Amino acid sequence: MKRLRLSFLLALVAATLAGCGGGGGGVPGDAIAVVGSQEIAKADFDAMLAQARASYKAQERDLPKVGTPEYNTLKSQIVQYLVQRAQFEEKAEELDIEITDEEVDERLDEIKKQYFDGSEEKFTDQLESQKITLDQVKRDIRAQMIQERLFAKVTEGVKATDKEVRDYYEENKEQYGTPESRDVRHILVGTKVKADDVFAQLQDGGNFAQLAKDLSKDPGSAAQGGKLTVARGQTVPEFDKLAFELDLNEISEPVKTQYGWHVIQAVSAVKPAKVTPFAEVKEQIEQQLLQTKKSEATTKWVEDVRKELEDETAYQVGFAPPETTPQTANQ
Repeated sequence: MKRLRLSFLLALVAATLAGCGGGGGGVPGDAIAVVGSQEIAKADFDAMLAQARASYKAQERDLPKVGTPEYNTLKSQIVQYLVQRAQFEEKAEELDIEITDEEVDERLDEIKKQYFDGSEEKFTDQLESQKITLDQVKRDIRAQMIQERLFAKVTEGVKATDKEVRDYYEENKEQYGTPESRDVRHILVGTKVKADDVFAQLQDGGNFAQLAKDLSKDPGSAAQGGKLTVARGQTVPEFDKLAFELDLNEISEPVKTQYGWHVIQAVSAVKPAKVTPFAEVKEQIEQQLLQTKKSEATTKWVEDVRKELEDETAYQVGFAPPETTPQTANQ
């Protein structure tokens, strides 16, 4: 059954920030952190922790005990999500990005249709089982939409040039072609003695297709009289080498692979390798490069925001993320 994890899902997929912070200075007692003029309420943290507990329970697992490495990791994920959400809201205000209540309600309706077949009852039951309030859902929807608008603004000028697309194609042509191929048929048996017997029967005029149907242990080809199409380099080495060395219609002596003993016959000429023309894959490559460049631009922007707002971000004692060393950051 599809499950929408709503607020907690967004927390786990949010980009992890590597920030370090102080402890408690200027942070009210009922808050876990302050970002600029925004206070992150302890109640928000508690609500997300309750959602995590419900999620663990649904998986028949216990929430990690306080003080364990697993709990500390979970706690850090929640705090970092809430801090990043507040930082994004600060930047959204600066960039005149506003999400209206109507837009949030429209997105919520889409979620209900996609995950709950439009059923208000199913949606409400899900909220209750995961300890989520409607206000929390709307807050996270708004945060997600803010993030989408921010990232769209950050990447609106990102492009993949024709030269970049062409260069990528030239450097990765092997990805856009098909190797040599050939139609063969084979009979797979378990022992050398049996393979020698099969080979002898074929030399005496035995019917290859019938022997394959009767004796071959390869279920994928036996029903087709042993026939299959192989591409260079895509079968086990011993089979691959022999399949492409045989003359047309030549039958090989038995060859051993990890699967057993094969008798192989080439039934077509070797079909040459082909490369897909640039024009046919240009759009595909362009979209691939564009997505990569947008992802890189977004990652850099998130890190720049973290650094920019670092001095304006303060943590309550016990909630500051662990400091990262260069060694840890590279792992």
